[in-house]
Amino acid sequence: MFEIVKSGGWLMAPIILCSIVALAIIGERLWALQRKRVIPKHLVAQIWQWHSMGQLGEEQINTIKKSSPLGRVLAAGLVNLHLSREVMKESIEEIGRHEVHELERYLNTLGTIASITPLLGLLGTVIGMIKVFTVITTEGVGNATVLSGGISEALITTAAGLSVAIPSLMFYRYLRGRIEELVVFMEAEAIKLVEVIHGDRGKEAAVKKA
Repeated sequence: MFEIVKSGGWLMAPIILCSIVALAIIGERLWALQRKRVIPKHLVAQIWQWHSMGQLGEEQINTIKKSSPLGRVLAAGLVNLHLSREVMKESIEEIGRHEVHELERYLNTLGTIASITPLLGLLGTVIGMIKVFTVITTEGVGNATVLSGGISEALITTAAGLSVAIPSLMFYRYLRGRIEELVVFMEAEAIKLVEVIHGDRGKEAAVKKA
């Protein structure tokens, strides 16, 4: 393996570095974007239970905030629990934008790696072919060893670049789709919380009038 990497020339170094960074990003994002970590089950139900029992205080809101990205979004609305529906929604949307940005962390880097590694491979191909034609110009076609070295460098860097780019692009697309799916669920849970809280408040107001 080392001989193959060595024969690929100096461009193998940035390609290998890109592969290490891509692997680290993919592993970290797959772990961070687990649904149970982003959207814990029954969180809205737990909040509603605390609210209905009059136990939804600052301590519970801090617990919710620390639990998950969804918890931080819902906690932003709960801080404005006694204000209007519009204010509650605006606070949720503001924090929601920050949380979406956090969910997308490192994805631009992964997308960049997927784009540049084929170009690095192509550059290696060009450099390898330049070496081949330089040898042909100076020594003719009789030196097969030098010719095969240049061709080998061209092919190895191209293969290495594509080997990094293809899985990087696949995971980039997969992770972006996963984030979009999680954001839709987060929006649904946030809307559910607002409607439940303010729906209950409307019932209380109706009872007082009666």
